[in-house]
Amino acid sequence: MKRFNEFRKTDEFDNLLASIFAIIFGLVFGFIIILATNPKNAIDAFGIILQGGFYHGIFGLGNVLFSATPIILTGLSVGFAFKTGLFNIGASGQFMIGAFTAIYVGVNWTWLPPSIAWLVAMLAGAFAGAIWGMIVGALKAYRNVNEVIASIMMNYIAMYLVNFWMRISTFDQVYSRTIQPKNAYLPRMGLDVIFPKSSINIGIVIAIVVAIVIHIILNKTTFGFELKAVGYNRHSSKYAGINEKKSIILSMAIAGMLAGLGGALLYLSDVGVYLNASYSILKEGFDGISVALLAQSNPIAIIFSGIFISHITYGGSNLQLLNLQPEIIEVITAAIIYISALSILLKKFIGKFKKKDKEVQ
Repeated sequence: MKRFNEFRKTDEFDNLLASIFAIIFGLVFGFIIILATNPKNAIDAFGIILQGGFYHGIFGLGNVLFSATPIILTGLSVGFAFKTGLFNIGASGQFMIGAFTAIYVGVNWTWLPPSIAWLVAMLAGAFAGAIWGMIVGALKAYRNVNEVIASIMMNYIAMYLVNFWMRISTFDQVYSRTIQPKNAYLPRMGLDVIFPKSSINIGIVIAIVVAIVIHIILNKTTFGFELKAVGYNRHSSKYAGINEKKSIILSMAIAGMLAGLGGALLYLSDVGVYLNASYSILKEGFDGISVALLAQSNPIAIIFSGIFISHITYGGSNLQLLNLQPEIIEVITAAIIYISALSILLKKFIGKFKKKDKEVQ
């Protein structure tokens, strides 16, 4: 009890309450929308959303974890950049570059044994994402180009480049999509026994481990402290002896690596996920922004935030059973993120409430 009372006084507790309030508000808002459009099935529909993956038992839960993997990593990408004072809106571009690179290695490097091909392809995707993020970091560090503008432009450059590279190297002309990287499928490591017939693979384990590593880097290392110091005040950190240009580039490189890893893990699965020839930016990067905002950029919280978003999205896909459009989940998510973005106001409200509670005591 003493430990809990101490936790209540921390910023982490305020962040947790702010996120819970945002989720409750988003769900209530979504229920009101459903009630207005289909009052007859509103309660049943809301129940399906809350059930999420559990609607289909262990099978559905496995699919939720599979879908959560890429958005946990893009969430970490955005959250890591936030923590170091940068806004990485280019996670989608880094995600696409990482996905294509992983597919390319998996399809063309057939001389690699399958036991290590997936690992090489995954690392190649992460490295490609890091290079893509590093470009934005270099522009910010040396030319003071706003990272938001630069990363948006890099998203579109990535989209067109991936379409071009895909058509000349890994393209299936019949289906207008990439060839499957059969030599580099991610292993399931027994997870298919726990979650039978689902799409789950080792990707979710990798995502969780990476989140823990990022948490340690940011909070327990000198390197992480330096990156955050540059984010808080670039000029002051320079006078403290920190190489601010190097820190900015490394921050964006790590953010890009995380997004690229997410792309690699999604498209190295053996469940029919393909990179299609289309001129639209993949949404996983933007989903990562939602995940990071909901989790207040906390790496550990991002794990749960990603699973939650995946959970209600899976539930939304079942709304068609009641003649409702699954896009209602987008409305709910938008409401949650809108409130999460107002977390500063929520924290002030929580702070006042705690102050009154303390005065009463």
